[in-house]
Amino acid sequence: MEKSRKGERRITLGQVAGRYLNAVWPERWWTLAAVVFWAAGLGITIIIPLYYKEFIDILTKSTPGPDSVPSLLHIIVIVVCLNLVMWAFYRLSTVAAIHFESRTIQALRNEAFEYLLDHSYIFFANHFAGALVQKVNRYANAFDSIAEHLLWDFTQVIVRLAGVTVGLWFFSQKLALLMLAGGCAMIIVHIIAAFWKIRYDLRKAAQDTVVTATLADAITNHTTIQSFAQNFFEFRLFHAATLSLRRLTVSSWSVSAIIEALQHGLLIVTELSLLYFGVLYWQAGLITVGTFVLMHTYYVQMADTLWNFGRVIRGIYQNVADGKEMVEILATPHDVVDAPHAKKLAVTHGEVRFDNALFYYHAGRSVLDRINLAIRPGERVGLVGPSGAGKSTLVKLLFRFYDLAGGKITIDGQDISTVTQESLRGQVSLVPQDPILFHRTLMDNIRYGRQGATDAEVIHAAKLAHCHEFIEALPAKYQTFVGERGIKLSGGERQRVAIARAILKNAPILVLDEATSSLDSHSEMLIQDALDVLMKGKTTIVIAHRLSTIRKMDRILVMNEGKILEEGTHEGLIRKRSGLYKKLWSLQAGGFIPDDAPVEEKKEEVI
Repeated sequence: MEKSRKGERRITLGQVAGRYLNAVWPERWWTLAAVVFWAAGLGITIIIPLYYKEFIDILTKSTPGPDSVPSLLHIIVIVVCLNLVMWAFYRLSTVAAIHFESRTIQALRNEAFEYLLDHSYIFFANHFAGALVQKVNRYANAFDSIAEHLLWDFTQVIVRLAGVTVGLWFFSQKLALLMLAGGCAMIIVHIIAAFWKIRYDLRKAAQDTVVTATLADAITNHTTIQSFAQNFFEFRLFHAATLSLRRLTVSSWSVSAIIEALQHGLLIVTELSLLYFGVLYWQAGLITVGTFVLMHTYYVQMADTLWNFGRVIRGIYQNVADGKEMVEILATPHDVVDAPHAKKLAVTHGEVRFDNALFYYHAGRSVLDRINLAIRPGERVGLVGPSGAGKSTLVKLLFRFYDLAGGKITIDGQDISTVTQESLRGQVSLVPQDPILFHRTLMDNIRYGRQGATDAEVIHAAKLAHCHEFIEALPAKYQTFVGERGIKLSGGERQRVAIARAILKNAPILVLDEATSSLDSHSEMLIQDALDVLMKGKTTIVIAHRLSTIRKMDRILVMNEGKILEEGTHEGLIRKRSGLYKKLWSLQAGGFIPDDAPVEEKKEEVI
């Protein structure tokens, strides 16, 4: 299969259908029961008109006999019983359908969510969150519609067309063949038309995803839009996306109108042919009035079923197209996977080593250039350097958010590419620069560090992180919902919650990525005490622009352009007559390194 530009697989509609069939297979007996009961109920709708034919033939006799009324009453009783049996079959079919559809939809949602969540960091960096959410929902909802179409509509077409042909065959083979020919012609037209229309539906579905992604992106960044007064720009961007969607929708609907016109024409031709030949055969005495009524009743049933069949075929293809985008993601291999027979990481000391580590996002432009670094157990190491030096990439590789292009990373001698990702990340805590919280309670967000923690342990961690004070001031205290991405909290409050989460996790290896960057001076002083407690006995990597936060580190590494240029203690580095660290220290204001510091000048001094 060919890869798309985004790395996803280009797949056929048949492969999408195969995914859905695999999902149905565990519920195959319930599915079969639903189809059988529904077909049985439809079969009775073919049988009942046969009794109506007999009923009409009795009524139209020129001289009613003495047994006419009892015979008519007998037919009425049979028809009532058949309707009751049909009702029972339909109800049993509904029960079976509810069972298999609900379970299959749940399985599809779970499959999509679990596979999606296992994709790499770079995958999510390349996709809009809103678009991914829509793809997951479409994937499950499309199956719901397909199951409904196949069970209720497609089965009905097969049973009705076969049933009316067989039922009419016993009274007039020529009329039966004419009915069958008209029905098959309509089915063929519908199938050809559906293939014609699907190309428009695919384009429409893809543009609908673009509209959703544009909308989600604007809503997520509404503060930025307003602060830069770019409402009009965003309006134009969204209007352009919806205009394209409208044009594609018009094309799709226009094709549907043409198809329905052809369909209507075929129905008219079939009906007029049946009526014409029916009258001729009746005049010749080949059929009775009851047979004529039976023929027309069967035609009405078939016409109603086949009229909807056109929508069924197009609906199925539309639904398959809707599910196609998610199946492309499901068919895309994960960038980072566990090695075969991967073992759990066992951390006994906490030694971290980067051996000749090479990494790049694009070929020819290395982000880490053959890094060799050994961090002793329990050592506290600071990483500094200008933006883009490779600091954050270094710790992302430690978490194995990416795989190395060369070299290896080991923890206590174990290559992290040979252990399970879950066990690796369970042994490393991260406090990011911009922590993102779940739209859950504060208790839930802190407990995320260790799901089995008691309330008392959560509160203890919050106290150590100095967030207990502001939490207790809230009306709902620890049961306060923080809003989407933690928007109801300030940056400093979110960061303290993230620190509390790391304290609760208590992993032997700790990564702090600008963990105090959003704190004011007073809060930073309080949190430094908590971090000192947190770092005791742990191998710690601290990324910092504010150099005051790493002065107490055992060792400081100075990075630039993917290389380690200097290392040593704070005191040792600032004693160097010409060094990047000393230059950064002299440029900082209150311990903060400007992102636009003259890196080239620093590099020349180091050289």
